[in-house]
Amino acid sequence: MLAKRIAVHRETPGPLAPPLQRTDDALGTCRARVLLAEDDPALRELVAGALRRDGYEVLEASDGTELLDRLEAIVTTVGRGPDAVAVIISDIRMPGLTGLDLLAALRCAEWTTPVILITAFGDEETHREARELGARAVLDKPFPLEQLRAAVQEAVPRC
Repeated sequence: MLAKRIAVHRETPGPLAPPLQRTDDALGTCRARVLLAEDDPALRELVAGALRRDGYEVLEASDGTELLDRLEAIVTTVGRGPDAVAVIISDIRMPGLTGLDLLAALRCAEWTTPVILITAFGDEETHREARELGARAVLDKPFPLEQLRAAVQEAVPRC
């Protein structure tokens, strides 16, 4: 599993360039794929529903380890190219891999996919560490849903 193969090292990543990533549904329209890790089922459902209404394909995970498993399945199917993942959204405090651990693991594996972190514990140190690891945005809970939607739109290239 990808989650077991990636050694988590907290290193400052190099410059990030968001890749153009898309999937085409049966109707031929372009739908960017979003991976969402949130351990609160109600919030996960709320965020996923809003992003689906915006036209994104959302794959949900209850923690960072499950998200890495989903990412591995995508890589196995479509590779790491433009059909993989447009953006990753993760809670910071979750059982198992935290959002910061997840971000560090992705950067160590040289994934440049934009990552948006959300947290109910958004102290200055957490925000600093997230920025150093290359987070595209860090949103403090409770956040307006429109703020998250705007962060995703900014991170995902138009199809």
